[in-house]
Amino acid sequence: MNRRAVIALDLGGTKLAAAYFAGDGRPRAKRVVARQGREGAGVGALMGREVGRLRRAAGADGLAVEAIGAAVPGIAHAGSGRVWAPNIPGWDDYPLRRELEAAGGQAVPVAIDSDRAACILGEAWRGAARGCRHAVFLAVGTGIGAGILAEGQVLRGAHDSAGAAGWLALSRPFQSEYRACGDFEYHASGDGLARAAARLLSQTAGYRGPLNRRRALSAKDVFSAYEAGDVLAARVMRDAIEYWGAACANLVSLFNPEKIIFGGGVFGPATQFLKGIKAEARKWAQPVAIRQVKFEASRLGGDASLYGAGYLAWRAVRG
Repeated sequence: MNRRAVIALDLGGTKLAAAYFAGDGRPRAKRVVARQGREGAGVGALMGREVGRLRRAAGADGLAVEAIGAAVPGIAHAGSGRVWAPNIPGWDDYPLRRELEAAGGQAVPVAIDSDRAACILGEAWRGAARGCRHAVFLAVGTGIGAGILAEGQVLRGAHDSAGAAGWLALSRPFQSEYRACGDFEYHASGDGLARAAARLLSQTAGYRGPLNRRRALSAKDVFSAYEAGDVLAARVMRDAIEYWGAACANLVSLFNPEKIIFGGGVFGPATQFLKGIKAEARKWAQPVAIRQVKFEASRLGGDASLYGAGYLAWRAVRG
């Protein structure tokens, strides 16, 4: 493997991270490129250009690129190589594998999977899930997804959409707002934290804390206010811990994992709440399984999905 390399692409809603991996399992020539409003074929072309750049970089190091792995923020259909990505206009059924094969050369195999699947694969390869056969990666950022490892394999479901954890039903009664993103995501994603803070602001007369000075709130604002001791931000985080804990209880009871690994932009700063999240989960989960599971933060941080894309490519090389 020491003279071979693979290319890894991690496409998000707003940016593309790209690198190549050689035999040491570390990303090289990594670059993050903003999507900058690109849509449809424009995003595919951006990924193709990064493939070209990385082929040249690997060649300069005396390495031959033998496969390409890509993680996408949506559903990847393994049979057709087409993808659905709701945050990228024009990607309702986009032929991404064909695009990357053209960039990499027809002899170079291309493997594509969802970002949530890539996250758990990355952690199993180089991160917190090494040695695990049963683990869940709970990715909480703008949205929420779960990469599920069962019997050492990623669980994809009948039509490749397993792990859409944002749609976990945790509240009653149903609200029409849940149709767009799901109950769990509506309340406890990064956008959900900002939404909850704005709602509390509108209901709290006489509030003079730091959140009152923000026109458009973000999750970052909520965390900053929490660290400053703000009472309203503390209420937001208390509610979020309840949602995260209830969701984890369901995941533990359904899948009996060895670990739940927390990542995404919110974890991050919300890693400080893991003890509280597990305490909440204990109230709801199957009692034996919750005693056996470990809650841990990602060891790969924002690169978990990039590592997973690299693993997908190495697996394609091995066949």
